Amino acid sequence: MSPDDLADKLEIHELLYRYARAVDTGDRDLLRGVFVADAVLDYSDVGGPDAGRDEVVHWLVTSLSLLPMAQHLITNIEVDLDGDRATVRALFHNPMQLPGVEGISACGGRYHHEVVRTPDGWRSVRLREENLWFTNPPPGLGAP
Repeated sequence: MSPDDLADKLEIHELLYRYARAVDTGDRDLLRGVFVADAVLDYSDVGGPDAGRDEVVHWLVTSLSLLPMAQHLITNIEVDLDGDRATVRALFHNPMQLPGVEGISACGGRYHHEVVRTPDGWRSVRLREENLWFTNPPPGLGAP
């Protein structure tokens, strides 16, 4: 693996960490900056939209602002580079406090990103969240 490949992979890892920080802090601008303007984000696995960047960013920030506590942890990041494009798979674990639910809830699964190199660095053009499990869900949600 070349030094350039290592630098690209490190920058892509940082992109995913910025995503986690943005959703946990509700930083709309930081979250928008993770994606290209015409990106498509698919959160249908958790009952969310499969839509364009701005619509999904609004949904995420609004939905997560209702939680007293949430922490997105991203790990096991695999990056398959192909020139100025890459396919990324990563695991997530999200402990959270849900309104009206006693105790801590948590969910976990996989993020599937397609990323591209832009003049401003690597950005995601497609994200699909694959939710694999949910503990202590709110009534009516159930586990995937």
